[in-house]
Amino acid sequence: MEIAGIIGGARKVVRILARVKAGEKVAIIADTDTMIVAEALAVAALEITPEVVTTVMTPVAVDGHEPPAIVAAAMRAADVALLPVSYSISHSTATRKAMEGGTRVLSLPATTPDQLVHGGAEADFEAASPAVRKMAELLGKASVAHLTTPKGTDCRFQLSGRPGNAHDCILDRPGKFSAFPNIEANTSPVDGTAEGVIVFDGSIPNLRIGPMRTPVVCTVKQGNIVKVEGGPEADMIRKVWAEMGDASVYNVAQLAIGMNPAIYMLTGVWAQDHGAFGTVHIGIGTSANLGGTTKAACHFDGMMYSPTLKLDGRIVLEGGELRI
Repeated sequence: MEIAGIIGGARKVVRILARVKAGEKVAIIADTDTMIVAEALAVAALEITPEVVTTVMTPVAVDGHEPPAIVAAAMRAADVALLPVSYSISHSTATRKAMEGGTRVLSLPATTPDQLVHGGAEADFEAASPAVRKMAELLGKASVAHLTTPKGTDCRFQLSGRPGNAHDCILDRPGKFSAFPNIEANTSPVDGTAEGVIVFDGSIPNLRIGPMRTPVVCTVKQGNIVKVEGGPEADMIRKVWAEMGDASVYNVAQLAIGMNPAIYMLTGVWAQDHGAFGTVHIGIGTSANLGGTTKAACHFDGMMYSPTLKLDGRIVLEGGELRI
């Protein structure tokens, strides 16, 4: 797909979601595999401000790795950073430092030209925002979350003191982060407190595993995954984690509810699955960018179907249906 075919989607990202204004400095962080999307975003941004810089790096090895220092510096110097990269750098220290300095950050991990226009990109983000912010508010006020699914997830999380994050894709204040187009509300459980069983039966897009053929069953004790069972998907996860040589990769880092009404199912596509409406995903590894304290060698998410979520005993999601 040529740039002309996706410029409308790029304009939506730049104007409506990133809220780029005249005179603002925009950093577009691309890699060698994402240049078409990056160029479309640059064209759209240049229609508003001349201060647009695109950096091109080699793709990082896994989601959550740090980008090169020169890329981190560009992010910190920008008012807005757009991140169309092959593997997510959302949970990197570089992203967190940029946000702390006031940079508005919109991640577009593994976004293809088609995904800039179709699928989750077709959502009315502004209309979806109030529900996302309400769910984030409920997460931020809760002390205990209890998550169950028909496939066997039964896990409790302590949330006291942790913020609820409204990732509605609308960058309406300095230092805000969101990821396009996966509208979601999330929080980071208190480190060391999650207990129970988590069953990923939907997809694991971060590791490019995709839709699950065999559910991955994770036993959780004191906030960490201590056992991973299943088929080939579980074997791959154990192998990747072992190769990291970092005990923090087993940390239960994130509890998130997908809330993009234009995404109806899990397909294994990174940019779509995280926001699939009525699903829940659990993030493993780094939590520092979400309100937690753990920095790990990676961060990945596993999705599940038909979740029921209780916050302090109140049902806010029942079988994938919102109850707020």
